[in-house]
Amino acid sequence: MAASKGSAAARARDPSLIHDADSVWIESVGANLARLFDGWEGERMDCLLMLAPASISQGYQGRGDFALEADGRIRRRGEQEVVPFVFTGVSIAHPRLFEGSPEAPFSLNVLWSRSIAAGRAWGVRMEGVWMHVGTPEALAQAEQCLNDAAN
Repeated sequence: MAASKGSAAARARDPSLIHDADSVWIESVGANLARLFDGWEGERMDCLLMLAPASISQGYQGRGDFALEADGRIRRRGEQEVVPFVFTGVSIAHPRLFEGSPEAPFSLNVLWSRSIAAGRAWGVRMEGVWMHVGTPEALAQAEQCLNDAAN
């Protein structure tokens, strides 16, 4: 059955969940996706990023990606700064985030920077252990961590 024009237009206004394939975690207090969904406020947010404490993340090497302001907005790490949170690869995005986006492939960082400047980029802290599995070594580490947590 084909979708009507009205239903396609309605779907174009709905937010989307974005989840990178190389991101996994072990839950701690509550469900992180529920926390992300509960934090979503589409009227004031272009994006809501799930952020993990960099200090306890597995497979991540770096000085962090973002700081969380007291009101929940995010800001990027300054060039020589260390910030406490790393992006987990999981976010909610409103379609307006993509308005005016480049035609060719691009990084979401381009859109996040614009949203941060407009005060419409937010973050929510995940609870648990986040694992970035972008390399064979990180995958082995994540598998060990998951096995340890299961036992």
